[in-house]
Amino acid sequence: MRVFPNPLVRNLGILAHVDAGKTTVTERILFLTGAVHKQGEVHDGTTVTDFDPQERERGITISAAAVSCSWADHRLALIDTPGHVDFSDEVERALRVLDGAVAVFDAVAGVEPQSETVWRQADRHGVPRIAFVNKMDRAGADLDAAVASIRSRLGAVALPVQLPVGREDGFRGVVDLVRMRAYVWDDGLAETDVPAGLRDEAVRRRRALEEAVAELHPDALEEFCADDTLSDGTLARALRALTLAGTAVVVLCGSAYRDRGMEPLLDAIVAYLPAPTDRPPVGGGERAADPHAPLVALAFKVNAAPTGRMTYLRVYAGALTKGDTVLDTATGRTERISRVLRVQADRTAEVSVAVAGDIVAVVGPKTVRAGATLCVPDVPVVLEPPVPAAPVVSMAVEARRSTDTGRLATGLARLVEEDPSLVVRTDPETGQTVLSGLGELHLEVAVERLRRDRDLEVTVGRPQVAYRETVVRGVTGLLHRHVKQDGGAGQFAHVVIDVRPLEGHDGEEEFAFASTVTGGRVPQEYVRAVEAGCRDALAEGPLGGHPVTGVRVTLTDGATHPKDSSEMAFRTAGRAALREALRASAMTLLEPVAEVTVTVPAESVGAVLGDLAARRGRVTDSQVRGGTSVVTATVPLAELFGYATRLRGRTQGRGTFTTRPAGYETLTA
Repeated sequence: MRVFPNPLVRNLGILAHVDAGKTTVTERILFLTGAVHKQGEVHDGTTVTDFDPQERERGITISAAAVSCSWADHRLALIDTPGHVDFSDEVERALRVLDGAVAVFDAVAGVEPQSETVWRQADRHGVPRIAFVNKMDRAGADLDAAVASIRSRLGAVALPVQLPVGREDGFRGVVDLVRMRAYVWDDGLAETDVPAGLRDEAVRRRRALEEAVAELHPDALEEFCADDTLSDGTLARALRALTLAGTAVVVLCGSAYRDRGMEPLLDAIVAYLPAPTDRPPVGGGERAADPHAPLVALAFKVNAAPTGRMTYLRVYAGALTKGDTVLDTATGRTERISRVLRVQADRTAEVSVAVAGDIVAVVGPKTVRAGATLCVPDVPVVLEPPVPAAPVVSMAVEARRSTDTGRLATGLARLVEEDPSLVVRTDPETGQTVLSGLGELHLEVAVERLRRDRDLEVTVGRPQVAYRETVVRGVTGLLHRHVKQDGGAGQFAHVVIDVRPLEGHDGEEEFAFASTVTGGRVPQEYVRAVEAGCRDALAEGPLGGHPVTGVRVTLTDGATHPKDSSEMAFRTAGRAALREALRASAMTLLEPVAEVTVTVPAESVGAVLGDLAARRGRVTDSQVRGGTSVVTATVPLAELFGYATRLRGRTQGRGTFTTRPAGYETLTA
């Protein structure tokens, strides 16, 4: 079968802060494109992408869901991503395989904490994006203010290409500044001339758009200098080029809930976001999106349900068909593909072939994990996998009945397989099984899945945060000599180290190692062994067995034995020396902190501020938006357990809050 690369494909994600309207935007896109015949609503629990019972009950997206549809002869593969910070790892894995994204913003709130987080994630992966300012029909909606927040908080060059027709509840449509046409939704969509009352404003904004684009794009600048204006075609081509390069962000607006602005958004997705052939080659720049090249695919998600195992893939090069044998470069094992599926949320349809640029699911591989590269066995290649975020919250989990202990272990293994940001370990002191994740909600959802999907009765302990230890005042000239003689070849290693705090660390796993040994007193291979031993010693600190971070170690002197020295001996010496040095150093505990944004009625702000102070919170910002107060504070993560219930009680159920990780700070009493 001969297959061809298809430029008429857009692989995109929908990104936003929780409650900005991502899932509603996705539902409207599916309805307009004919992929579904009835519009689903988040508040009714009838959406296509939020199909998990917990998602429908909680009204939030928990897992990234893939759907497909068609618009203007293009196939759109959409991934609706979570907006809650506890599930940011789902966003990370999705962005790793997407070509473009639509960032959705609330027209009243503008850039919110989690929308800033997902924007930075997209920056790291180099994903071009366009912005959609949603909820233009709400009281206090302001496109210009939202654009200003995109520019100031995200540092993006935001280029609005639309002008709203009507304000707040009277929002009826948009003026397309590229084509200078108006789109109005009264009884369906009508395309008209620009309303007379908006004509001067539209001309002014079109001129500002042309000037901004001409400053950024050479071809547009040449035409602008020659003609003092830009043609519609030149403006559209320049906007696409700037989007693909990540130089600027096209901004549109609308109201997804009221079906206003969605058709222009779909047109913009096709016009401005990249096709797979527009993206850089993978595999060290050697594998372009060519279906006739050797196969390269990245597994980014695993669904290990009891009814069967599905692996979600992005095909970067080559073609994949039923019956193919592929190599998992992470394990070195070969796997057989028994089925190739096009995914529509919780439904699938079998396809004959998946080619470069496709996002599909496959059935057959038994051991492939998220992040693994699949390729043809005789032309191996390894793609950079997404790195799971480090867990910050833990809780003990045990089966209520002893006979279910084995089933619990199996259930936990499947959870970790599906969500690599979950970590399961056994506490060496208590023998308890400990489940760790990215937040309290993350762990609640995981435990509820054990109860529902595995029919397990489990008991859980109170969540515990992941503390770190760091050096406040170090030691110099600590000498350690490792000598072992028990017959045969012995072991000898002599090291002298200095230990100091690492300046500028924030509690993440930071460690610096250097050697100032001269004259070959310690060969380079032994220096590397000392560094490896020091890294081993960082696993458990002297205060409470927590990981140690923020340490600078310098090897200043040492000695070897002509026969008994070895890399193993120096690694052992390095480990023992650093452990001894840490015991002699002044150490302190670090605790994870979170940036909390609380939105409450103005009359409740005093009670909320008092509660945050009682939780050792430090208020960093306070604003009033449309009659509500928005308070931002840095709060120790350990103090946030149960905060949702307390906030509802203090605000009669009208207060909401969001969090995002803010690193580590010194533990205070």
